[in-house]
Amino acid sequence: MLRDTARPRRMTDEHARPARVTDAHSRLRRAQILLWIVPALWSSNYIIARAARGVVAPHVLALGRWSFALALMLPFVGRELVRTWPQWRGEWPHMLVLGALGMWVCGAFVYLGGQTTSATNIGLIYAATPVGIALVSRWVLHEHSTALQRAGMAVALAGVVYVIAKGSMANLMAVHFVAGDLWIVAAATSWVAYTVLQQRWRSVLDARQRLACITAGGVLVLLPFTLIEAAVVPAPPLGAHALLLIALAGLLPGFLSYQAYAVLLRELGATRAGLVMYLSPIYAAGVAWWVLGEVPQGYHLVGALLILPSIFLATRASGR
Repeated sequence: MLRDTARPRRMTDEHARPARVTDAHSRLRRAQILLWIVPALWSSNYIIARAARGVVAPHVLALGRWSFALALMLPFVGRELVRTWPQWRGEWPHMLVLGALGMWVCGAFVYLGGQTTSATNIGLIYAATPVGIALVSRWVLHEHSTALQRAGMAVALAGVVYVIAKGSMANLMAVHFVAGDLWIVAAATSWVAYTVLQQRWRSVLDARQRLACITAGGVLVLLPFTLIEAAVVPAPPLGAHALLLIALAGLLPGFLSYQAYAVLLRELGATRAGLVMYLSPIYAAGVAWWVLGEVPQGYHLVGALLILPSIFLATRASGR
């Protein structure tokens, strides 16, 4: 009888092992698909930031964006978070720090910088974030990239710079940095920290539950700074246009994109997930064409030919 009961258990284990491998492969495939979708969601934030000038104050937009995103998340995870509170309550300092990095600095600071600096400067500064993520991840997370992955990152970076320079070195040499760029430097640095620390600080929560807690931390940090901004800087009244921008920011570059990015971090690691930043200029050009009627130029095509194959190769290279 003992032999008879042991045999089915071994067979079950043997059948379960391929199922686990198949599930892992399926999750990886989904992450690789999301890699191409996330930049499209983020690119909508460029249009929202441009449309928000003179309509809604930077901190009000950021606070509204993440409050709305949190309201969308809680129906899916709120009950489970309350039930498991004793298991994750020790993580709240991490949630607060990640919320400050990902929702306050990476949110309001970009809107503040966008009031005085150019899209070119923002693109140049953010182009450094995948390299920064790769370097910090190597030091903090011990993520090692392959030669193919490094080559892909280098060619993709060249494509990004080509698009930002509009195909002319003279345009690149003519760039002048202004005080507003400091806001963007802070935001870009914060994004590197947000990406790496999510991997460094492990959580008992799944990706959706953890993001809801991080977002709540971000809202808490944003609240006092929004009140200070309202007291110091005259702000336009919240009308229908402002509320629409807040809702769009909360849904697209907020709720949807950050959840997808959390999946990328889990499945691909910080270095490969960070490569999505290189796709943003191409997607932003497409969004601007669709929404604003700004027709893409030849340099967009050259940049795409450099960036897209490089990202494809780099994300399939074994870099973890």
